Amino acid sequence: AHALVIYRPWALLPFLEKPRTPSQAENNFTVKIVIFQFFTNFSSLIYIPGLGMDVPDSPQGCHPSGCITDLFIQMAVIMVLKQTISNIMEYLKQKSPKKRSMMLGEEEEAEDPCKRQWLHNYELNEVNVFSLFNEYLEIVIQYSFTTIFVAAFPLAPLLALINNVIEIHMDAIKMMRLRRRMVPRKAKDIGIWLQVLEAIGILAVIGNGLVIAITSDFIPVQVYKYMYSPCARENHTSMDCSTGYINNSLSVFHIRDFEPHTKVLPEFNGIQLKNCRYRDYRNADDYTYTVQFWHIFAARLAFLILFEHVALCVKAIAAWYIPDVPQKVKNLILKEKHSNLQNELRWVMP
Repeated sequence: AHALVIYRPWALLPFLEKPRTPSQAENNFTVKIVIFQFFTNFSSLIYIPGLGMDVPDSPQGCHPSGCITDLFIQMAVIMVLKQTISNIMEYLKQKSPKKRSMMLGEEEEAEDPCKRQWLHNYELNEVNVFSLFNEYLEIVIQYSFTTIFVAAFPLAPLLALINNVIEIHMDAIKMMRLRRRMVPRKAKDIGIWLQVLEAIGILAVIGNGLVIAITSDFIPVQVYKYMYSPCARENHTSMDCSTGYINNSLSVFHIRDFEPHTKVLPEFNGIQLKNCRYRDYRNADDYTYTVQFWHIFAARLAFLILFEHVALCVKAIAAWYIPDVPQKVKNLILKEKHSNLQNELRWVMP
């Protein structure tokens, strides 16, 4: 418990809550660090699909091709550069073991293989309570990047797989050659990390639903096809139903409505400009939202609710159908317990 405070000052927070057991203090600390790392790593990614949309009278906004392009670029940078640099820095931080000069009287003791192995282990980098914690945290953050925004960057699972294959070998070198041996400790499972992964899975469903419904043009295109396209109005089945979508998604702004201090170009290539177009669904008279905007808003909300319920139901069915511990393994464990109990009774009762 005291080691947490020594290595990280903010680890004192869980102990101010006065947990009853060390495991409870460790769980509280894990949850707080995961939440802190989540907002630190995902603040910009959440901003792009959530608040990066075009806001009236505000300079912020996404690329004309949509917010999903900005999200794709940032995810590509994170999954490629961030992971590569993190692996390199993590490996370079490990110091090469230095040869320890023998003290007087240790020459004979060093001939013992066990003693020699102990001395060699002592010369390696020291391990602490965060050695394994950081490995868990790194994988959890990577899992979050891979699942929450996979709809915007489908290559994330592939890049994560390649990174993990490389990192397995790097961690093996780090743990076997550069660090001291960890003290083994019995554990039933991975503890609080399992609940953290389950929470991330739920957030992934919500995040991907928001990316598809809000960031992408999937919902506006579908609403246009079935309600405002030539196919819906005139029953033209021979033409593409998405024809005219770009023109339909642009609203009209009259140049005369610019503020007095705003400088505008009255003409372009000899053509008198009277209005300009921008991406939104607003009336040309009073610039209020059109009926189509509310149709798209309702469709996005309905899609988000339907997507989340279907995905969570599939997740629940998969969790029920594929148990954490297979029945065969449970039977083997029970058989082993039964055998051990028989052996104990055999010694007690001749």
